[in-house]
Amino acid sequence: MLLMKPACEACAAPLPLLAAAFICSYECTFCPACAARMQHTCPNCSGVLLARPTRVMAPERAD
Repeated sequence: MLLMKPACEACAAPLPLLAAAFICSYECTFCPACAARMQHTCPNCSGVLLARPTRVMAPERAD
């Protein structure tokens, strides 16, 4: 499961569950403006930044 980070790692803009955001395979998280400025390349690992899937609520657990 992806770790849904609550803020952009570059500018600290809040990224609530329904906000557009971009992540790399290491789950580095950036807002759309910062991702575009970085040409969709993660500054930490040089990986591709892709659109983060949105999540409306936490999944239900079958315990």
